[in-house]
Amino acid sequence: MTPEIKTELPSLVLRLLREENAEELFLRNDQNRGHLRQWMPWLDETKSASDSLNFIRRSLVGASAGTQYHYALLLDDELVGVVAFNNIEKMNRCGTIGYWLAKSKMGRGYMTTAVRALIDNGFQDLDLNRIQARVATANYPSLAVCDRLGLKREGVLRQAEWLYDHYVDLTMNSVLRSEWKAQPDRK
Repeated sequence: MTPEIKTELPSLVLRLLREENAEELFLRNDQNRGHLRQWMPWLDETKSASDSLNFIRRSLVGASAGTQYHYALLLDDELVGVVAFNNIEKMNRCGTIGYWLAKSKMGRGYMTTAVRALIDNGFQDLDLNRIQARVATANYPSLAVCDRLGLKREGVLRQAEWLYDHYVDLTMNSVLRSEWKAQPDRK
């Protein structure tokens, strides 16, 4: 387990979520409710800092088991989002990533930088062979992160996620260890 992951930007750090992040995590979720709700099916269940604390505690249990890692995305020590291995299949050496960013921080390359660092960590420290992201077909900002990082779109999972009152299609995007290492900026 890597408690902190540095990125190529000194002001941007990924730190494993801690119980003391619950208040700030809830505040950021609440401030971005309208922005996040269009893609995050868990948001309506996050009604208080206590809900965020329970989420952090569950994620720490998963981190201890090596099956998930949720990182606070810290910009100059301010929590501005989360990047995560939501699920790690140890036998298959496959990790599924997810991420979100405060609306006010979008469009500046922070998420691409953070996800690049997370993928590096997955291949180097977690010894994964495949990293994948399931992204709603209309979530263009998240798909753009996958595209910028060289994840390949494998196909569409039809009506794969229930989002409050309807199903959404998800694209399956992935990168293999061999492909990641072969990228010019990875050598």
